[in-house]
Amino acid sequence: MSRELPAWLARAHRPARAYARPARGAELIRFEHLCKSFGDHLIFQDLNLTVNEGETLTVIGGSGTGKSVLLKCLVGLVTPDSGKVVFEGQDLGGFDEDDYRPVRQRIALVFQNSALFDSLSVNENIAYPIREQGPGLSRAEVAEKVQHTLELVDLRDAGLLRPSELSGGMRKRVGLARAIANQPDVILWDEPTTGLDPLNVRMINDLICQMHRDLHCTSVVVTHDMESAFRISDRIAMLAHNRILAVGPVAEMKATTQPEVRAFFDTQA
Repeated sequence: MSRELPAWLARAHRPARAYARPARGAELIRFEHLCKSFGDHLIFQDLNLTVNEGETLTVIGGSGTGKSVLLKCLVGLVTPDSGKVVFEGQDLGGFDEDDYRPVRQRIALVFQNSALFDSLSVNENIAYPIREQGPGLSRAEVAEKVQHTLELVDLRDAGLLRPSELSGGMRKRVGLARAIANQPDVILWDEPTTGLDPLNVRMINDLICQMHRDLHCTSVVVTHDMESAFRISDRIAMLAHNRILAVGPVAEMKATTQPEVRAFFDTQA
């Protein structure tokens, strides 16, 4: 079966763009002089990072360094104390919930714990964002898009199951299916392989690469799993000491002699 989304479904769910999409390789997202604290706990201090259109950028770093917070700053779940978060040239500072709605339609966050509704079936979990963003679709049209999305993540027969009936790897895939149901331009992956066995880690890594290839999207992945980072990334950025310590292509990062980066790689080997 073709993995191409039917044209009428793609049109129905592609949000209107307020700005022209950057050319592949051009800057899409920028974190500029970002500072954030929670009480006395400093998370970011003058953090700077860019994400380019069409790339997979992986942010690595130890537990508690703020990797997931960085993703949440982009979609407005966390507000920086100072600095800028820029998406397609638009400074998101000062945005309220209504302002963020079109941004969140284009940027999907795949949560670490999948964040599924336990009382709903797999089909209903995936249909939820489709109905929210495409209220004009008929029940049959929603069902067709749900089924297509399940096929993308190789769960075509799982639609009637409840989350409690799924394995950890299947829950991750359903969480991904729900995130991509409306064909986002950007996918944010929050520790996608945490808690999975090696077989499921490999499957999730393959899915990240598949989504990049089939949906032509930009991906930002946060992880401390270096095997995954080397497998899926175009570039890797290391977050340490409240800032981006180093960033570069995979080959360049593998060959780095920067002591703290090398030490982190060695501890994860």
